[in-house]
Amino acid sequence: MPLRVGFVGLGAMGLPMARNLHRAGLLAGAWNRTAAKAAALAAETGVTAAPSLAALARDCDVVVTCVSADADLLEVVAQLAAALRPGAIVADCSTVAASTAREAAQRLAAAGAEFLDCPVSGGTEGAVAGTLSIMVGGNETTLERARPALEAMGGSIALMGPVGAGQAAKATNQIMVAGINQAVTEALAFGQAQGLPMERLIAALEKGAAGNWFLSKRGPTMIRREFPLGFKVGLHAKDLEICRRMAEELGTRLPLVEMTLLHYSRLPAQSADEDISALFRLKSDMFPRGGD
Repeated sequence: MPLRVGFVGLGAMGLPMARNLHRAGLLAGAWNRTAAKAAALAAETGVTAAPSLAALARDCDVVVTCVSADADLLEVVAQLAAALRPGAIVADCSTVAASTAREAAQRLAAAGAEFLDCPVSGGTEGAVAGTLSIMVGGNETTLERARPALEAMGGSIALMGPVGAGQAAKATNQIMVAGINQAVTEALAFGQAQGLPMERLIAALEKGAAGNWFLSKRGPTMIRREFPLGFKVGLHAKDLEICRRMAEELGTRLPLVEMTLLHYSRLPAQSADEDISALFRLKSDMFPRGGD
């Protein structure tokens, strides 16, 4: 009998992830804080728009969560825990602190349920295509039970260790994303200020040692001052704050994280809802020509 999977959090990432679960024949229902989003998905797919988290929990073997902040996750877990079946699994695809993942696991264990921290990477493109990279923290047996749901959403599933290890891996990813964003936006702003033919420059660079996904996918749009949403500046800043706290727990600071948070704070206010490639605005302004 296939898993009955519920989904919580139908945002830019969550909605396409839920759709992929439906395509795999696994999605039983969904809940969203803004109920209209769940109702729209229900009308589109025929699955249930759960009236409450408790109602969703009662009908599901696995509940996938994808929310914005640590406090949101703990609030959702508290409401799910009261109604989950014994042995049910919460697979959290949010990006939160490793300590928050461990706290969520403890709360669910007290209710007889299990927990996996399953943060994802790949942006909205990966969410739509079902090719997300999923970094998992938790018990291997629990992962195997939840694997069909994760495989419907991701192209790569890697068990990183016990609960919290998935979030530690995601924090590592977010630091690397910050470095790539810094390098590509600054380099292209420099190249543009040199008067180089930018499309030809990007084509040349992506075939060499500097080639990377961000350059190929975001370079052509950022040089046109277009920033199609893949990963919001505001969400990356939130994630880097988590990285900052985790580093402080180890008694250190991360220069790249500190610099990127400072640079994000200097962007225009509307940039919080734009793709992280909007950092190109700030880099271009470093040059007398404005990079134009």
